[in-house]
Amino acid sequence: MNAERIPHPIEKVIVSACTLPTDLPEADGTIGWDATTIVLVEVAAGDLQGIGYSYADLSAADYAARRLAPAALGRDPMAVAAAWDAMRRLCRNDGRPGIVAHAVSAVDVALWDLKARTLGLPLAALLGKARSAIPVYGSGGFTSYTAETLREQMRGWAELGIRAVKMKVGSDPPADPDRVATVRRAVGDDVAVFVDANGAFTRKQALAFAERVRSLGVSWFEEPVSSDDLDGLRLLRDRAPAGMDIAAGEYGYDPVDFRRMLAAGAVDVLQADATRCQGISGFMEVGALCRAYGLPLSAHTAPSLHAHACCALSNAIHLEYFHDHARIEQMLFAGTLPPTDGVLRPDPLRPGLGLELNLPEVERFRVFRQEVTA
Repeated sequence: MNAERIPHPIEKVIVSACTLPTDLPEADGTIGWDATTIVLVEVAAGDLQGIGYSYADLSAADYAARRLAPAALGRDPMAVAAAWDAMRRLCRNDGRPGIVAHAVSAVDVALWDLKARTLGLPLAALLGKARSAIPVYGSGGFTSYTAETLREQMRGWAELGIRAVKMKVGSDPPADPDRVATVRRAVGDDVAVFVDANGAFTRKQALAFAERVRSLGVSWFEEPVSSDDLDGLRLLRDRAPAGMDIAAGEYGYDPVDFRRMLAAGAVDVLQADATRCQGISGFMEVGALCRAYGLPLSAHTAPSLHAHACCALSNAIHLEYFHDHARIEQMLFAGTLPPTDGVLRPDPLRPGLGLELNLPEVERFRVFRQEVTA
């Protein structure tokens, strides 16, 4: 560690938001969209700058700049836990879930990135590396896609050496088994097929669908019913075909959300999203909860953000290489990690998350910017 860098407190926080159109219309079992907003946070101390981000509404950027940035200013870059606690206290009366949690997440990730850069370490090494790489599954397969687009995207993931692919279901339940069969033919028998209903089904619809796709070797059924229906998830977990894992957790915002899901026995695999669950700090707490309950953890979307954290958790089994986010991250950042032989492998020579802003692209899509100084 460069001792000259330690005394510099955090002097500046820049919060931006960029809205990027999707390459094609996207939809899942419950909603559709044609653009995605990413909230970017930069925290500066001396000549170093940390980068964090979340995928959220524009209002999360305003909240991060107006309410949370002051909690980071003046702090020692080493004191991430203190800043995280301060942000959580600040937002108590504003309602911690949802937009607020997204804002906390973006700032927390930037603080961890800055700390790792201050120490000259990759974030995985700072967190305590358990492995050098993490498997990914290719994800997209939106219900708005034509059969040809669906087939080509899934086949493309498999041709990259990715050993599992995930598609959306639930917009048109009667057509979904044929769509799953299309994907199975496209990827062959050696690639796992996952499905994600985003809570679109009733309990009985989900049970019937699970039975219909059983012969196609579907091994992962994500949010078959709403994540608010813990009893329903437990029912699906108990009655789904052997070899079909029930997964949920992407809408957890606070450690207590995940504890409730685990205590209910609702899932075979818990998901968490560091852009929603209050950053790297929250994600690592979820990893500890999973270890206590003896269940595996899977990271939801934002692959460039999750790679390091997953490499620091021995119970993380994979992360989601989500088409929309992978595309955005490649546009806005230099240093993103391409899947190689089905894994993401953080660069041991790049400190922090290993990302740098591609400023021309950020400027091209920026819809919000606010700089907060000490």
